[in-house]
Amino acid sequence: MTNIADMKLAELRDALKAKKVSSLEATDAYLGRIEKAKSLNAFIINTPEKAREMAKASDQKLGKDEGGPLEGVPLGIKDLYCTEGVQTTAASHILNGFTPRYESSVTANLWRDGGVMLGKLNMDEFAMGSSNETSFYGNVINPWRRNDGGNTDLTPGGSSGGSAASVAAKLCAAATATDTGGSIRQPASLTGTVGVKPTYGRCSRWGIVAFASSLDQAGPIAQDVRDSAIMLKSMAGHDPKDSTSIDCPVPDYEAALGQSLKGLKIGVPKEYRLDGMPGEIETLWQQGINWMKDAGCEIVDISLPLTKYALPVYYIVAPAEASSNLARYDGVKYGYRTQDYDDITSMYEKTRAEGFGEEVKRRVLIGTYVLSAGYYDAYYLRAQKVRKKIFDEFTDAFNKVDLILTPSAPSAAFALGEKSADPLEMYLNDVFTVTANLAGIPGASVPAGLDKQGLPLGLQLLARPFDEETMFKGMYALEQAAGFTARPNEWWG
Repeated sequence: MTNIADMKLAELRDALKAKKVSSLEATDAYLGRIEKAKSLNAFIINTPEKAREMAKASDQKLGKDEGGPLEGVPLGIKDLYCTEGVQTTAASHILNGFTPRYESSVTANLWRDGGVMLGKLNMDEFAMGSSNETSFYGNVINPWRRNDGGNTDLTPGGSSGGSAASVAAKLCAAATATDTGGSIRQPASLTGTVGVKPTYGRCSRWGIVAFASSLDQAGPIAQDVRDSAIMLKSMAGHDPKDSTSIDCPVPDYEAALGQSLKGLKIGVPKEYRLDGMPGEIETLWQQGINWMKDAGCEIVDISLPLTKYALPVYYIVAPAEASSNLARYDGVKYGYRTQDYDDITSMYEKTRAEGFGEEVKRRVLIGTYVLSAGYYDAYYLRAQKVRKKIFDEFTDAFNKVDLILTPSAPSAAFALGEKSADPLEMYLNDVFTVTANLAGIPGASVPAGLDKQGLPLGLQLLARPFDEETMFKGMYALEQAAGFTARPNEWWG
């Protein structure tokens, strides 16, 4: 039999139901791989005792031919999701020691369906970053290496770098992630995995540590399209505890895979052809267009002229919401508190100065500035107006096409430290992804090829709000045409 930890989620699910393998065996296999891959720093905390306890409970259900769609499947959980009785830090010093007494709605859905928690995955602090270099717990290292014979450590992308790296290295069957401006799709592209950002409101945000409330959305990172469809089915659903959660049926995304694309119209936006974009990405994009043609789709050139304003709008709206959301971390009720203070004011100031990292401080300062008297109208209000126009532009585009095809990221994985000294260059990593968050539409990255250094590159599909089914059909067609089977060499073992 194939090594248990090498199975894809769908294979493992079927093997568990057929009693060819037990959940405890699968859990131990993944825990062993996690131990060997400590150098990747993908996990902040492992929960082996809890994992084995959950696995044994799943085996009892499976033994009676009972259990949910994910019964016994070991999963990794991004440390932005609150997990009852298990430390949740958002990779920040300021939440050091915080142990929630409640479970996030998304993880509760996964445990309801039989998932097993292996531990909490590393990430950029408060989900602020594109390279997983802002975590208080250190950088996550991409399991991929360039084929030049060197051993340069590469970024797995961010903020869901731990999720992407753990799936690429097969340290879990699949992982939860979050996407505020591309934090699922960009790391998926850089690690050769599949990442899905569903429509805003498709998955509950309750119990997920907030970054930018009008942009954050939960989603999965998995080894292939089928696995991501299975994960999203369990993660999604209406939640009365979240006022932005939409009450609409959750389709069977797995059932949509393999359906014909004949007659679908695929939009190709000219504004995504950026100056200085590597030729390999342009070539892969054209290859993706050809694959969709071969699948029976009609290719339609479209224009999204407001795309050029998406990054500046995002980096006004997101920091503004972050400055409001992060005001609650003051050292009074939970988390880190400075030991050196004279009065309540100095306690607030020193706790936040010592507890937050540099990128979080930068964004809080930007957000506070754009919300301040005299600048609110000039920056925040204007950005919100442009955001509405971006949404309208996508609405018009989807009156003409069914899906939009673009690159996922402007480059392959880059070296750790290569861009961290220049925040503006780092922010450009989100150039292809932020529009979906601003418009609230679903988007996904599918691995489609390798660059000349042997590193993965992804293609992105965008769809109408709540039309993830069509998006999954397109993703599956891309996956089948690309035939991407490359995996990183296990140098870390």
